[in-house]
Amino acid sequence: MSKSRLLYLHGFNSSPQSVKARTLGAWIEAHRPDIDFMVPALPFAPAQAIRQVVDEYFTDEQPLGILGSSLGGYYALYLHVRFGVPALLINPALKPFDLLDDYLGENQNLYTGERYQLESAHLQELHELWVQPVSPANEILGLVQTGDQTLDYRDALKTLARHKLWLMPGGSHDFEGFESVFQAILGHFNLLIRN
Repeated sequence: MSKSRLLYLHGFNSSPQSVKARTLGAWIEAHRPDIDFMVPALPFAPAQAIRQVVDEYFTDEQPLGILGSSLGGYYALYLHVRFGVPALLINPALKPFDLLDDYLGENQNLYTGERYQLESAHLQELHELWVQPVSPANEILGLVQTGDQTLDYRDALKTLARHKLWLMPGGSHDFEGFESVFQAILGHFNLLIRN
């Protein structure tokens, strides 16, 4: 029997080595080794990142679900609308073209050390990926903390108004207490823990 595939998309200036990706991946491996938890290293350029994900994960068998953190949440929402795959968004950056305006110029990835130039054309690519979800309410779950110092949580309230949203007071952009939502994450994708 083939494994159920879950796709996790990391955020801006992040990598598969992010704390959330590693801790969730380790927990899934321990509790649900039948799930293939996939975390690709995304290029900084949005159009290239989406092309890579589509080519690697959506050409044959689609994943059972997509998780995305921050900018990865924005990508996950786009892929959800395009392919109809259930999505879970963790402190999603739903207006990244505004947020990343302050990062134009040279940047360095916090995990890989890669240096690159973020240009206005990349922000335009983000604009072109903007979608409004119109899917059934149970196909998207947003996990949002009000203490996010990077993003305005009210963007998620507005964009995901028709969908399931866990709004948690306090916290941070890193999503404090992430381990406490692991079972809810699998539950959203109907992957309940087996005894």
